[in-house]
Amino acid sequence: MKFIDEARIEVIAGDGGNGVASFCREKFRPFGGPDGGDGGKGGSIYAVGDRNINTLVDFRYSKLHKAKDGENGRGADCYGKGADDIRLRMPVGTLIIDRNTDEVIADITEHGQEVLLARGGEGGWGNIHFKSSTNRAPRQRSDGKEGERRELKLELKVLADVGLLGLPNAGKSTFITAVSNARPKIADYPFTTLHPNLGMVRVSHEKSFVIADIPGLIEGAADGIGLGVQFLKHLQRTGLLLHIVDLAPFDEGADPVKDAKALIKELQKYDETLADKPRWLVLNKLDVLSEEDRKKRVKDFVKRFGWKGPVFEISALNHEGCQALVNDIYVHLEEKRTAEQRSQETQMKEEAQGILSIDPDDPRFKVID
Repeated sequence: MKFIDEARIEVIAGDGGNGVASFCREKFRPFGGPDGGDGGKGGSIYAVGDRNINTLVDFRYSKLHKAKDGENGRGADCYGKGADDIRLRMPVGTLIIDRNTDEVIADITEHGQEVLLARGGEGGWGNIHFKSSTNRAPRQRSDGKEGERRELKLELKVLADVGLLGLPNAGKSTFITAVSNARPKIADYPFTTLHPNLGMVRVSHEKSFVIADIPGLIEGAADGIGLGVQFLKHLQRTGLLLHIVDLAPFDEGADPVKDAKALIKELQKYDETLADKPRWLVLNKLDVLSEEDRKKRVKDFVKRFGWKGPVFEISALNHEGCQALVNDIYVHLEEKRTAEQRSQETQMKEEAQGILSIDPDDPRFKVID
């Protein structure tokens, strides 16, 4: 299935049914009074997160979603039937934006999360509601209200803990295949990855995390060259980036340091926040180098690149160093989750203490004798 990560749709909620002005005309009840019922409510449209869907392709071909109108009221106190609501199932990670105002309506981050996109119109009142002691035969009634309509833009940002960065043919697809259940296309030519791939990395029976691979970045990507910049949005939710570098390129004239610096520059052009995320350096394809040449190249690269962060030496092809990297990634993610949880708990405690603490000098609290 073709991966679709953007779509434009229009949602139109149903109109409410009209109320009716009617009077009872039964035998032996010549003055039965008003009995006009209300109109039914129009159908609303909701978005629902579904973890079993991983693309917006359904919305590429189905752009208009309209709910039915509510039924009009009838006599004999009969109320119109309300229309059924429509629920649009979307992948977890979908960002819903109003195209006219650029307002972010919702960010679907959980399975089963339900968001109202367009509210159905309320039904109109029948004349039964206008009856009073001075108006025993009301002919007033009200029309149903129109349902909301919106033009929306859907953006899918995949939910992953770790994202892979690198040039085409850096070995990202080989790495994600080596450590996860993902099976992307692998070949000895660039741009074999044409859309994001997600893989579940299983550290142990109860320990796992999700890793995302996107098409490789090249110099000029921020200006529209290549494919990778189109999918950088998928790395914005990740907590850690792995910068994978081919330390033994086929082209002898290629400079891995220059290419790595160009990639970081493109990342900064696209989004400074993304460029500031925690990032680890992963030097790949070291299996083709001798032990002596390997140490020399690693030392030279780190020095010229000016890197001060974590460095990992791996060979994704024969899995050398991959398990140690996976273990360190999981420890890092767990420490981050624990720190965030403690921060939230501390904030909640401070808020609770602020609510419970009372300043005796506060003029709002006075002792009444």
